[in-house]
Amino acid sequence: MLAERLRNVAPDALVEVVDHHVRSELGGLRADVLLADYRIAGLWPVLRPDDPTQGLLAEQTVAARCYARQEHCVEDVPETPGVRLYVPLTVWGERLGILVADFPTAPADGTVRHCCAVADDLAVALRAADRDTDRYRLTRRRQRLSMAAEMQWDLLPGRCVSDHGYVLAGQLEPAYRTSGDNFDWAVNGGRLTITVVNGHGTGLAASALTSLAVNAMRNARRSGGTLVEQAELASDTVFAAHRGARPVDAMLLEYDGGTGLVRAIDTGSPKAWRVRETTVAPVVLDQQLPLGMFEETRYGVQTFDLAAGDRLFVVSDGVHDAAPGGRPTYGEQRLVKAIRSARLFPPAQAVNAVMLALRAYHGDIELEDDAVMVCLDRKYPVDGTEGTVDQIGSRRMAEAASG
Repeated sequence: MLAERLRNVAPDALVEVVDHHVRSELGGLRADVLLADYRIAGLWPVLRPDDPTQGLLAEQTVAARCYARQEHCVEDVPETPGVRLYVPLTVWGERLGILVADFPTAPADGTVRHCCAVADDLAVALRAADRDTDRYRLTRRRQRLSMAAEMQWDLLPGRCVSDHGYVLAGQLEPAYRTSGDNFDWAVNGGRLTITVVNGHGTGLAASALTSLAVNAMRNARRSGGTLVEQAELASDTVFAAHRGARPVDAMLLEYDGGTGLVRAIDTGSPKAWRVRETTVAPVVLDQQLPLGMFEETRYGVQTFDLAAGDRLFVVSDGVHDAAPGGRPTYGEQRLVKAIRSARLFPPAQAVNAVMLALRAYHGDIELEDDAVMVCLDRKYPVDGTEGTVDQIGSRRMAEAASG
């Protein structure tokens, strides 16, 4: 079995195993893996760095369509004697990239299904292998990371996760030199815990501050602590380290997938926006003291709801307060417009679209502050008449195109 071979091979040789499997078992000409880079701007080959299939996700290529729509695609390829099959590489909702396989003739349905199963096994293996090899990270990063960014990327849980009741995605910019902003999440017993953290400052000091706060919240959560206990342990830990001189802004959320109830603690600059159909409105919460400002600060929980089909966006101040080159801030009005424009996209694409709008506002100026975006969709019930949020978006886009 391929899954067994992937488990037994060295972690840096997974793609070679799949390439051999496609050739020997399926009669293919070759196979490779294209991985999405840190900015989710391009797909890059693991085995053949100079392969012409690499390119920008913004371009209208078959590879980009496969990645965006999360469905397999087939195209004729002039430089080969046959056709090319693209299959998404996705695990627990996280889009890693795509599997590319060349065949001398159009693959039969059974071959396509086999390749989809191969992609599923490979995606799980790639996710696990990242702990023990740098090969796939080297493919994903298109320039050197700052030391602070290296720490922040190792702190992230992933970039997307999904379950039967929700889809969640996040993005961090500037990808290669971020400092203090971060996000974290965990799924436990049907409850989803999400935190967005703004560690003030720049460089290693900001990254270390955020790491301290995030790991304190993880420690409380992994010890069975409530949302309040997570906030209070993080606050006590940051205060013990900095005696109130370096507090941390954060938003802590706990989403109940069964009821749609969200429990929240707001300690500073990250802001939340709820999208309900075409309406984008701020989630108004009482702001409490930043983590670590005073000794033994205690926190209270507030609640709000997400109805089926609702979307929640959480952004750090590096988004709404961005003021490139002394220009006016990006502001809430532009942010709301970008969120509304991306409402029909699934969360991973919506986050990327809003981030692209932010970067477009900056023009040629690099983001001066870290920017974090997290997007959570509550799906409609599986047996409902409307379908999932993604299905509704696809249907509405098709209706708009036809009429």
